Amino acid sequence: MTSLLPPGWPRPKGYANGISATGRLIVTAGVVGWDANEHFVSNTLAGQFAQVLRNILEIIAQDGAGPEHLVRLTCYVTSIDEYLASLKEIGMAWKEIIGPHYPAMALVEIVRLVEPAAKVEIEATAVVSE
Repeated sequence: MTSLLPPGWPRPKGYANGISATGRLIVTAGVVGWDANEHFVSNTLAGQFAQVLRNILEIIAQDGAGPEHLVRLTCYVTSIDEYLASLKEIGMAWKEIIGPHYPAMALVEIVRLVEPAAKVEIEATAVVSE
């Protein structure tokens, strides 16, 4: 897996501009911040973001993948303002759960999610080298 950074571009903080990978593809559905019993563990965006990351790792582990195999995350949040206000907490959760690996990412504000209590939903793509 190779992080892609065009010459002269500044290194992005907290994500990669692109990732090149070869191997077995693992794709998740949109994952929300609830536990295995479908109960939300937090009513904050930062708390739900942390749980989503844990859930994604649990899902991709079913096919032998870990955080180092993540190549792309698409994050949908119900409030950019709450996301920006939570960056420190989200960053700390990222380091604790994912570690120093940063895949390509996009973040989009949306009006609402299917689950009324959800503040964030993330789709993940991982690639495991064969």
